[in-house]
Amino acid sequence: MILLLIVCNVLDAQTNHIEERFLEKRTYQELENDFYDGKTGDIDSKRNIATYYLKKAKAEKNNTQIAEAYVMLHFDQPLPVALQYLDSLQVITKKSNENYYPARTYLLRGNLYFRSDNLQAALNNYILGLKYAREKKNKRQVAMADISIAYLNNYIGKHVEAAQTLRSYVYNADYMNQDERKILKLNLADAYIEIDKMDSAYILIQEGLQVSEKNKDLYSRHQNLGLLGYYNLKLKKYNAAIDNLVPCEKFFFGTNGQNKRNQNYTLLNLGRSYAGLQNKKKAIEYFTKIDSIVLKTGYVYPELKEVYTYLINYYKENKDKEKQLYYVDRFLKVDQILDSRFRYISRELPRRYDAPKLQQEKESITDELKQRKTLFYIVLSCLLISHLLFINFYFKYKKSEKKYKKIAQDLIQSVNENKSSWVREVKNNVLLVQDTESTDGKASKMISEDIVQTILKELEIFETKDQFLNKGITLGSLAKRIKTNSRYLSEIINTHKGKNFATYLNDLRIDYAINRLANDKKFRSYKLPFIADELGYNNEQAFTLAFKKRTGTPLSVYLKEIENMTSI
Repeated sequence: MILLLIVCNVLDAQTNHIEERFLEKRTYQELENDFYDGKTGDIDSKRNIATYYLKKAKAEKNNTQIAEAYVMLHFDQPLPVALQYLDSLQVITKKSNENYYPARTYLLRGNLYFRSDNLQAALNNYILGLKYAREKKNKRQVAMADISIAYLNNYIGKHVEAAQTLRSYVYNADYMNQDERKILKLNLADAYIEIDKMDSAYILIQEGLQVSEKNKDLYSRHQNLGLLGYYNLKLKKYNAAIDNLVPCEKFFFGTNGQNKRNQNYTLLNLGRSYAGLQNKKKAIEYFTKIDSIVLKTGYVYPELKEVYTYLINYYKENKDKEKQLYYVDRFLKVDQILDSRFRYISRELPRRYDAPKLQQEKESITDELKQRKTLFYIVLSCLLISHLLFINFYFKYKKSEKKYKKIAQDLIQSVNENKSSWVREVKNNVLLVQDTESTDGKASKMISEDIVQTILKELEIFETKDQFLNKGITLGSLAKRIKTNSRYLSEIINTHKGKNFATYLNDLRIDYAINRLANDKKFRSYKLPFIADELGYNNEQAFTLAFKKRTGTPLSVYLKEIENMTSI
């Protein structure tokens, strides 16, 4: 025996040495991934990883990683040991600059107390965690605190409030991982069943079953199957509920799925289902099992009152005074514990969570209303300014419209009076007086008088025969036609016409348009692109721009006034 023990110790030491040599090759991140890997169910293996992680972090004097090691080590430990690790975490992170401390410590401690059924301590730590998470503006930790408190609301029967909180995070918390969202949906489905939102609950349960089937996650599958059993129980489909719950009983009481809550609620809903079928013997069997678990674990929950009431009534009917008295005593003890918890949570939750939350919402709404008020005044000011600008624009437009109409009317009148063939003088000096005979300036002395006169005669022919309407006329093409050079032609037009060649050509075309549009109804009925083409312009836009530049009024106003004056 002694020899065997020595051999075992040597082999164990060798195994630990080999494992440590393997762990030495891993980075902190790889060690964390190994530890938090959901597929790793070996508690001893996880503890070895966490222990080596702490040893490595202490050797390197890395406080951040030492803190992480304490977090890893507190899992799967008895409550006193786990709390000691969290106390060490609080000490090592006291001066931490990370925005998730100290809230992380309080939230982890709250979870420990919650799992240990110390709901008062759980609430106190969740409230502190929420306080520090808000101060550090850590959205994820605020969410975790809110969700944990929602579970407490569910416990005291405030299912509507719990469902509202859980729903807001299920669909609006992209910072949660897949496992956290999975648990959240389970609890939301449970809350939906409590408030008779059965369709919404069913959708979440079916989604959970599909995901767990896809991922081959047996634990999650049986959690959702248990919830489906509760769903069918509430719909009074007792046989369907039993079909869902029996596999859960086998799983949760097996080696892979031990969990007090899952075990108790599976038995509770099986007992309820058999009670619904009036199978009292099976109902009593399951309710008796629940009492045994409560005695062994001390795990109590509100629905136990229903269990003990059923047991008391059953044995009263069967006139078994001894067992009736026993379950009355058990009922009173459980009721006392539940009453104490219920009163504390019911009193403290509104005072320490709901009231501050409402105050925060009030401040948020007040700020939003102030912003809206400010925005309202800004918008109102903008509208007022834009209105004034519009009024100003409108009066300017009306003034311009009046001016344009006057110019158009003068143009039409001048055409009707036939004061001049092409060039007219209009009020407001819009049209320039063009005296083709004027020679205010003399042509360059380099050009002989004979050439000047010859070119002027050719220009007269160019004007009287409407050759300026031809498309593609340039200074060079016109000079070539009248057998001179471009320089001579340009200088003579500038001197004798008082304008450059482009303006000269445009003025001839627009003056022609003024007359023809006023006198030729058929020409006026054509579409603008055709009219522009007839006048030698490449497009409608070039024509309308040239018209306004020459006359001082838009072409549309001129055409409108012609129609008005001819219709009288």
